[in-house]
Amino acid sequence: MEFHVSEPDAGQRIDKWLSTQEHTLTRQRIQQLMKDGAVACDGRAMTQCSHKVKAGQIISVVMPELVPSYAQAEDIPLDIIYEDAHLLVVNKAAGMVVHPAAGVASGTLVNALLHHCGESLSGIGGVLRPGIVHRLDKDTSGLMIVAKNDVAHHHLVQQLQMRTVSRTYHALCWLGVQPLQGTIHASLGRSSQDRVLMAVTPSGKEAITDYTTLRTREVETIGRIGIRTMVALMECRLRTGRTHQIRVHMKHKGSPLVGDPYYGLSNSAHYFRGLNERDTELLQRLQQFPRQALHAMHLRFIHPHTEQEMCFSAPYPLDLEELIAYIYGG
Repeated sequence: MEFHVSEPDAGQRIDKWLSTQEHTLTRQRIQQLMKDGAVACDGRAMTQCSHKVKAGQIISVVMPELVPSYAQAEDIPLDIIYEDAHLLVVNKAAGMVVHPAAGVASGTLVNALLHHCGESLSGIGGVLRPGIVHRLDKDTSGLMIVAKNDVAHHHLVQQLQMRTVSRTYHALCWLGVQPLQGTIHASLGRSSQDRVLMAVTPSGKEAITDYTTLRTREVETIGRIGIRTMVALMECRLRTGRTHQIRVHMKHKGSPLVGDPYYGLSNSAHYFRGLNERDTELLQRLQQFPRQALHAMHLRFIHPHTEQEMCFSAPYPLDLEELIAYIYGG
């Protein structure tokens, strides 16, 4: 939808003015759309509700697709690592969305869980997120906890809030990190350039990631640097669980994830010149990896019913396993 600001309307707040132009949109709804990056002023995203419109400006609104009022059960295979009457631990495949959302009504983990569990899922997350205690990005693989009842869900969420759930990921990162081991303290919030993305910002929410370099792969390049790290296998442990946390934190450290379509290394060839044949092929494989090279490897928490410590690990998916083997010759 597009709206043109006329001279008499100049000076009004954009949220108030839009609500008078499209009567199906409440002011509160418009403010949410602006927060989500769905409102633009002369082609640029506008997130400030207090912005005063000017005569001649063109305000556009992109309405998100409608989603079903509830998720449907679908017979989709699940890799279940553990299951009892209170919870499941699943190894989510890369490429699977966790729950239905705008533009994605089926094929999600929730659709698969509804088929497997029936009505035995916690309802705290609502009808579109039954049982979902925490999430993984679509193209991140690995371990997730699913609650079967509200008591278990509440207990597990409390553990996450108290930061007693241990979630450890393995990632392949460009260029390596210095120092080789450490902690990243960098608050995260929505990017001012693109509201879909996250960014390090002082006004964001606290975000903490511990990291350790497990292995590096050095290559010889032409230029002043000579020997440099092409890629490193990193272990990252979340102390907090912000959206895209590891992906943004590693970019912030100058070592973005291999294959990351949003936070990745866009000019990798610039860093690696004059490689031998083997290293050139490695560079090409890294450039062509089709998703962020991130896997939720280890998970540790307290069982909400038995109060026993539960520890799980999930092997690398085949695409990541093969790439790591090629990098390190294993």
